[in-house]
Amino acid sequence: MQQRQLGRAGIRVSEVGLGTGGQWGGRVDRPEASRIVWAALDAGITYIDTADIYGTWYRGTSASEEFLGDCLEGIRHRVVLGSKGCQATGPGPNDWGASRGHLMQALEGSLRRLRTDHIDLYQIHRYDLTTSPEETMRTLDDMVSSGKVRYVGASNYAAWQICHCNDLAQWHGWAPLVTTQAHYNLLEREAESELLPFCREMRVGLLPYFPLANGLLAGRYPEGSAPPAGSRAAAFDRTRRYLARYATAEGYAVLRRLDAWAGTRGHTLAELAIAWLLAHAEIPCVITGASTPDQITANARAAEWRLDAGQMAEIGALLEPLR
Repeated sequence: MQQRQLGRAGIRVSEVGLGTGGQWGGRVDRPEASRIVWAALDAGITYIDTADIYGTWYRGTSASEEFLGDCLEGIRHRVVLGSKGCQATGPGPNDWGASRGHLMQALEGSLRRLRTDHIDLYQIHRYDLTTSPEETMRTLDDMVSSGKVRYVGASNYAAWQICHCNDLAQWHGWAPLVTTQAHYNLLEREAESELLPFCREMRVGLLPYFPLANGLLAGRYPEGSAPPAGSRAAAFDRTRRYLARYATAEGYAVLRRLDAWAGTRGHTLAELAIAWLLAHAEIPCVITGASTPDQITANARAAEWRLDAGQMAEIGALLEPLR
């Protein structure tokens, strides 16, 4: 698999990454997690994404990070590892947020669970309106200076929030945010209004999550059918709310046209969804979840499909009813 530079950072990552949220710690147990990681490595995937809240809380901790700590023992050097902090990890008033106190505690917890001495990309999971960005950015810079973090990034930030944080970093000589994670796929395209142009201009790598729209772009939720047992929609209210927004009659009509367009070219709708994202130069890596080894292998295959400008225009025309 080809590698791309991670925003303005000096490291490179695989075009398709492995996301370990969702059902890690539930449907995905430790042995299955190991099989998924090895399937990802065999497919050429080098970027693995996690967070301190991913997975069900396993013995009061992050199942995703704990499982990865087991899986990567002895092979940590083979991957670029990203994690996140900021979300609530306990009931206390200081158990959440982007303050120095919580982030430092969150980082130490992630390092312990992941069984590593550093995290390659440490990201703020969401913008914290209660903590000054100066405090957050200084804390991230201290993490980099300590050697426990290589690069820092954001997640779920607006373009202006990244801009403000990086202006502070430039002014003070702190480590800048080199990436941002955002909800972006064939159906959810709000990022195109401001975030994508900003990332292009400022060389901030955009890492899209939910590239398959929680399985909708993988054909897992046929029109008029109840969510199948074991699916994300069957397990999570959040996914059911997501489908209620996008799985409309108009949405399914567009999906049928996209599926037919991909099929005539020997590809699946899921492969089209990932290849379409990778056709954007601002995107170094598409984060794809997987609950089986076969799923991550299939996701990795999508990186082999290169869409040209003409094909992207055709896809844009098919998507026009959803604009």
